Amino acid sequence: MGTTTIRIDEELRTRVAKAAERVGKTPHAFIVDAIAQTVEQADLDAVFHRLADTRWANVLATGETVTWDDARAYLESRGRGERAKRPTTRKTGG
Repeated sequence: MGTTTIRIDEELRTRVAKAAERVGKTPHAFIVDAIAQTVEQADLDAVFHRLADTRWANVLATGETVTWDDARAYLESRGRGERAKRPTTRKTGG
């Protein structure tokens, strides 16, 4: 395992120590967990953006979309645990 040195001001160092103590961790473990969570979120964000780019490219290529009202009704039904028919795609006007 490698070592990385970070420089943080005294105020942040104190805040980290207090937060780590509240959750029952050492400051080191708290910092390592914070870095791991941030890296995980960055990885998830990258996957999300790749998916969004792929889907946007598909919209541009096919011109097919669903209306917001149809999408919203579908998502609200699913959110309530109901079975919902997927919205029908339509060609965009452009």
